[in-house]
Order: sequence, then C-alpha cells, then structure tokens
Amino acid sequence: MYENAGTGGHVPVMLDRVLELMAPALTGARPVVVDANLGLGGHSEALLARYPSLHVIGIDRDPFAVDFATRRLAPYASRTTLLHASSDQLASLLAREGHATVDGVLFDLGVSSPQLDEAERGFAYSYDAPLDMRMDTEQELTAEKVVNTYSAAELTRILRDYGEERFAPRVAGLIIKERAKEAITSTKRLAEIVRQAIPAATRRTGGNPAKRTFQALRIEVNAELAALEAALPAALDALALGGRVVVLSYHSLEDRLTKQVLTARTKDTSPPGLPVPLPAHQPRFRLVTRGAELPSEEEVARNPRAASARLRAAERIRVDDQD
Repeated sequence: MYENAGTGGHVPVMLDRVLELMAPALTGARPVVVDANLGLGGHSEALLARYPSLHVIGIDRDPFAVDFATRRLAPYASRTTLLHASSDQLASLLAREGHATVDGVLFDLGVSSPQLDEAERGFAYSYDAPLDMRMDTEQELTAEKVVNTYSAAELTRILRDYGEERFAPRVAGLIIKERAKEAITSTKRLAEIVRQAIPAATRRTGGNPAKRTFQALRIEVNAELAALEAALPAALDALALGGRVVVLSYHSLEDRLTKQVLTARTKDTSPPGLPVPLPAHQPRFRLVTRGAELPSEEEVARNPRAASARLRAAERIRVDDQD
C-alpha cells in the first residue's frame, strides 16, 4: 500500500517547531516520547536522529503506516516500539510496555498523505474509488456503510457536527433519496450527490463542495474526535515533571477540543476571593504556546498540506498526590 510513499517527498508538518518545543523535555539520560499518530514516521525519525538515547513509542491504527514506519525507522529499531493501535488506548499501552511516565507526547492528527493519495482508500473526493475511509483497514465500519444505513437524522448530525456543513439537511436528504435508487458505493457518486445538494451560489466559492461531507464521514468512520478526547487527557496524565505534549491539528473541531483540554489543565481552580491559592487547586501544566501557532508562509509554499495546521503545546510543571 505505501510502497510508493517515498520519504524523499514526505515533509513532516512544522518539524522544526516540534523539535524546538520537545527539546527542553528530552534532556534526561533515557527520555521516552510517544508518537501517538505515527503516520510515515517523519517526526519520529527526526527525534531519534537528534537524541541518541531517546526511545520512541509509535502508535498508529493504520497497519500499512506501521509497516512503512517500521522499515523507515529500521536504523533505530533498538530504540523504537511501534504498535498497531488507536491513540485512545494510550494509557493501557504505556502500562503494558512498562512506562509509568513519559517525557513527551506528539499528536499529529488527521489523515496522512498516503491515505489521501492512495485512491483505493476512499478518503479523497478527487479520485473515483470505493467509499471506504478506514484508517484501520481491519475495522468493520466504512463510509459506504454510514452513507447507506444511517438515518437522515444521523447523517444530518454527522454532517453538521463533524463537517460544519450548513446545508447538512439538504445533503442528507438527497443521500437518502439517491441511495433508495441504488446503493452509493463510490466517492465519485457521493461527491456528485453533494454537489447537487449544495445551492449553486454556494458552490461557486470555497473549493470543492464535497470537502465538508468527506471530512464528516472520515471523522465518523474513525471516531477521530472520540479518540482525541480520550487520548489527550491520558497523555497529559502520563507526562513526567517537565514533560511536554505537542498537538498538530488540521481542522477547527480538533483544535477546539485540544484548546479546551489544555486550558482546563492549565487553570488555577481555587475558589475566587481566597487570600492564598490552594495548593490542591494549582495547575499541573502550563501552556508553552500562545494560542494556536501556524506554519510559516515558506513552509506552506513547500508543503501545501501544512496550510491548515494548528499547533498547541503544554508542559507539566507539577506532580503531586492529587494527580
């Protein structure tokens, strides 16, 4: 599947900034970093090359990605543990591997370049392919099943909540109508149905009108937000003192959830009006980025898929019995 995904053309998003943010956490004798969305392994490769004593635990739900990254990171095989799993299993995976704490966790969210570029995966509306969209090709739920079996109300909710599609009821309604004639099994047919459902005036701006629907289906099929909702708190809990988490997100839903989790963990929760803050209510973490950082214009020119990236990071500043 990934045989043609040569590393020469793969540019890890905001790599220099990720390395810069992780650096203060990796000064110990044997630091450990979790790459919670391993993908092609570009970030992990750079970290392993820079830190000779670093051990990386790489997690990815896509078995093809794990296989590719295993080959790519072969020179560092003694310092890597690569696992076919979902990031929402992070806590149990660390327990199984015997790591009570780690020094860094990187989340590079969203769909990987090969998943978009391999037509048969069905992620992209620019190719005609089976409606699949599974990151983990071993799971049962596919986009075809969602499109052909979910109710109008369920489809509307997914398109509205995950795709932020303001014409969600119209799109869902036309999907229901068209699938009654014949099952919707290809990306091309679904993209055409969406195009027909979107008013002509709206279609003239904002790029391909199918973009939001395809994003919504991908998130539903892979339970992406639910995975992040479980994995990010688990990552924060696992950090050693001085450890850092770095999150790269690619749409507003991921970034909003990341912001909410990090903000909650970096707030003083002492009741207002107290003369002295209560130790038990002091934050265990601090933000190390101001808002969401964006890629530079130079990076976007070099790597157009970085254009939608948003980066946030936090550091553990306190460990006590309350954790």
